[in-house]
Amino acid sequence: MSYHIVSIDSPQCSLSCKDGQLTCKTADGAERKLPLEDVASIIITSFSASIHSQLFLEAAKHGVALIICESFKPVSLVLPANRSTDTLLSRALLSLTAKTRRQLWQKTVDAKCQNQYSLAEHIAPADERLPSFRETAFGKKIHKESICAKAFWQVMGRSLNDEEFVRDRGRGGLNNLLNYGYAVLLSTVLQKLFGVGLDPTFGISHLLRERSTPLAYDLMEPFRPCVDWRVIQWAREHPEIKEWEVTKEFRKWVTGFPLERVDYLQFTLEIQGVIEGVVRGFRRAVIANQPRYYKPWTPKNSKWAG
Repeated sequence: MSYHIVSIDSPQCSLSCKDGQLTCKTADGAERKLPLEDVASIIITSFSASIHSQLFLEAAKHGVALIICESFKPVSLVLPANRSTDTLLSRALLSLTAKTRRQLWQKTVDAKCQNQYSLAEHIAPADERLPSFRETAFGKKIHKESICAKAFWQVMGRSLNDEEFVRDRGRGGLNNLLNYGYAVLLSTVLQKLFGVGLDPTFGISHLLRERSTPLAYDLMEPFRPCVDWRVIQWAREHPEIKEWEVTKEFRKWVTGFPLERVDYLQFTLEIQGVIEGVVRGFRRAVIANQPRYYKPWTPKNSKWAG
């Protein structure tokens, strides 16, 4: 498949295609073009984009998917007929052996736990829980994910002077901030999954439920600490617990985390670019049935921004 995943996020723009060129014109008159044959998919997050019918036709001819989002979450997926019926990738995902699934999930859990420890060490370097936390995060204990999660939330709560904090989606306060941030993360992961042709319906660990996207839930796990760090910074700047509400200002702040730059493999990329790299690696691992191609992100060689 072609390489580029093109994101259209200009507040107001018009999209068209002429002479094989994807063309985007913005409200200020600026115009950018890209050969459609180099495009794998187009993600449209713009709040007010006009799409010319010719683009739908040309995109279909070139095998390009159009992913239309509302509040950053994909709500419509327009696929060429031949691509929507190409089941090779889906078959490969469904045919993964139990051993391969376990290996892929273990790599995901290891990365998540190590990222949680890295952030905990950054926000509370003197916390007494860190030695045992590190041992678990980098070890092979059974149920390490739940053990690390409990340790992380305790460290995070203490660092924010909220000793009673418990991570629970329905408990309000800090949980509401985390819930919103994770929704933004989920939307970003979904964009990239659709962009490379992966069906998020079929995961490697999370259970399938009605209207759920297990694979997106799986692959977003190592990136949750990116949201946690964003929320921690906000909470430190707004120390009154009663202020921990999902306001317009908070939404603007937390939605900026995909643009933070971090190290990944040999590159320094925006987090959204790292997510794309991880998703592409997962896709390759699925097609080749080789877990080694899947490389979840860990900030081993980088510092937490901010």
